[in-house]
Formats: sequence, structure tokens, C-alpha cells
Amino acid sequence: MNLVIDIGNTCVKLVAFDGMTPIEEVRMEHGESDPLSQMCRRYPFHRGIYSSVVSLDEKMQGLFNTLDFPMLPFRPNETPIPIQNKYLTPGTLGGDRLAAAIGAYGECPGHPILIVDVGTCITYDFVSSNGEYMGGNISPGPTIRLKALHQYTDALPLVVRKGDILFHGNSTETAIRSGVMLGVKYEVEGYVSECFRRLPDLKVFLTGGVQLDLQLPENIEIIKDGFIVPKGLNRVLIYNNDKLSTQ
Repeated sequence: MNLVIDIGNTCVKLVAFDGMTPIEEVRMEHGESDPLSQMCRRYPFHRGIYSSVVSLDEKMQGLFNTLDFPMLPFRPNETPIPIQNKYLTPGTLGGDRLAAAIGAYGECPGHPILIVDVGTCITYDFVSSNGEYMGGNISPGPTIRLKALHQYTDALPLVVRKGDILFHGNSTETAIRSGVMLGVKYEVEGYVSECFRRLPDLKVFLTGGVQLDLQLPENIEIIKDGFIVPKGLNRVLIYNNDKLSTQ
């Protein structure tokens, strides 16, 4: 079995894989260790991989070193991957973005792919039908937008993301929340529609911690997959099995 660890801006995701199939996902806060220890006691892991968009502290790095199976660090500019990376600055590329591209292409090989990940940031990543990661775009996520409205104005309050969303906000709170959340919705719909117009055989994956009720034409299929980043990391781990076994 494989252990996949995806360390994001807000939390750490632990996913147990049996071959290519995700069996269980556990989330833990930065600085925690008990959920990882408990998962390792539940499953007979033989190998693992981790990817982080934040700098690892000594505690987390030390925790990986105590595991009784090898852990592969995923570094987009160094780690061999099963697709081609055409990004001009691979050293600055977030591992989660590349992993999502690998995971999505593994699900639909031979098709052009758009992956939309809505979380702290909104990322749009593109893979060609030949399996080439072409890059994409990064936009502020809902929470960043809400905080920015509060921090960069004198009068606007800090509004939480969850709550009433109205087409016309009837209070300052609903005006801010509705403006941000509808703005995100329309942005994503616009990106997806334009990409599909250019590539009619496009496969679109939607993932991330923010749920969106997208309204798109019936001919545009949205594949919702909350495991697309862990699936990509798992594919990288399997791809590097020989390298890992010699460490």
C-alpha cells in the first residue's frame, strides 16, 4: 500500500492507496502528528510520497524520517514524472498543480485536459492530448478575496465564505459574500466555456475545498474528483518505484 501526503496552505491531507485506488483520506492541521501515526498503524504501507506548497518545519520533516518505509519528496523540477513538463520555471511550480495534471491525464489519457482547483487560490492547469503539461493560471480564491476587501478598505467588514448568497445582496454582508462567490462562479464558468470552445474534446476536472454550483451547457461535462491531486502523487510514486527501492 502507498501513503500520499499533500501539504497545502490550510491543512495536510493523508490518503491511503491500495494500488491505484484511494482507500481513506484523513486531514490534519499543520503541526499535528497523531493522525499520521494512527494511519500508519492501520495500514501496511510499503512506500510513500509527500508534496508541500509551504516550507516544511523540522518537526514534520523529522516525522517523515521516523517512518519505517521510504518516503519520496515530490519536487516538480527534479522528480521524474509520467508526463512532459513544459513549464518554463519548474522550480517555482507548485507540486499540487503538477500532481493534479498527472492525476487527471492518468484518468483520461489522449485528451486535452483542464483542471480547475478552487481553494486558497483558484488554479487552472492545462495538459495537451499528448500528455504535455502546458501551465495555466492562478487567481485569488474566495477567502483571499474576502480578506482583501476587509484589509484594503476602511469600512468593509471581514465576511465569512459560508452563508446567504443572493443575486442582489440586501446588506453589506450579503453584498460582499455574493459579490465574491458569484464572481468566482462566473470566472470559472468563463474559463471553462472558453477552453471548451477552443478544444471541443476537452475533459474538465473540478477539485478543491470550495464547492461551486456551475451552470454550463449540457455538452460540457465536469468531472468532480476530490482525489485528483493525491491520485497524481500516487502515480508519481509508482513511476519512481525502482528509484525508491534502491534508496
